[in-house]
Amino acid sequence: MAGHSKWATTKHKKAIIDSRRAKAFAKYVKGIEVAARAGGPDLVGNPALELAVTKAKKQSVPNDNIERAIKRGAGLTGEVIEYTEIIYEVRGPQGSALMVECLTDNKNRAAADVRTAVTRNGGTMADSGSVAFLFNRTGLVRLPAEGHTEDDILMAVLDAGAEEVMQSGDSFEILCDPSDLRAVATALDEAGIEYDTDEMEFVATMKVDLDAKGAKTYFNLEDALEDLDDVQSVYSNVDISPEVLAQLDED
Repeated sequence: MAGHSKWATTKHKKAIIDSRRAKAFAKYVKGIEVAARAGGPDLVGNPALELAVTKAKKQSVPNDNIERAIKRGAGLTGEVIEYTEIIYEVRGPQGSALMVECLTDNKNRAAADVRTAVTRNGGTMADSGSVAFLFNRTGLVRLPAEGHTEDDILMAVLDAGAEEVMQSGDSFEILCDPSDLRAVATALDEAGIEYDTDEMEFVATMKVDLDAKGAKTYFNLEDALEDLDDVQSVYSNVDISPEVLAQLDED
């Protein structure tokens, strides 16, 4: 659930992602609960809930988990769930920056946990606005590169508002304005092109290169943040070269 980066599909990153499937499920379950809380349990009458359920199913969240989340969010189990979205700004190693998205039912716990993870792993908490200006809120769709060409994808999504299509490792990434995200995803569906995720993300406007020491510190920091239950996503402006990744593997 880390953010946009050209090295996000490396072997190192895949190992982290694979180890956090349950955490990924929790992210989509929370989204369902929030949507059901806001608009009720009826998918037909609650478009936000229908979208949240569709995304969860695309990520193979079990149906039982989805049904329980709808009932909890709508208050049908007697539980009252109130989530608050909080974004923390963090300074990482060697001038890097991170945006940490949280969805929590306890703001004090979330703040304390994030601060502890940051200070213990080579980062510092940043003042509001001192990091955010380095990122743009962007709609981003990811899909496997295998079996597709950039021209195929451009033809499918250009009229829907896509601004850029780029290859990142073994994936294509489609960037668009957040208001066009649903249109882009729908255009892919209509073209019969399957995609992995469609989310609004913080995309860095400029990247910061890290050496091996900085990269090691960054990975430790990101891991600590990703492990927190209240953290939904971590985005950064780091760029780590294949040579540095190879050096980390050797170490």
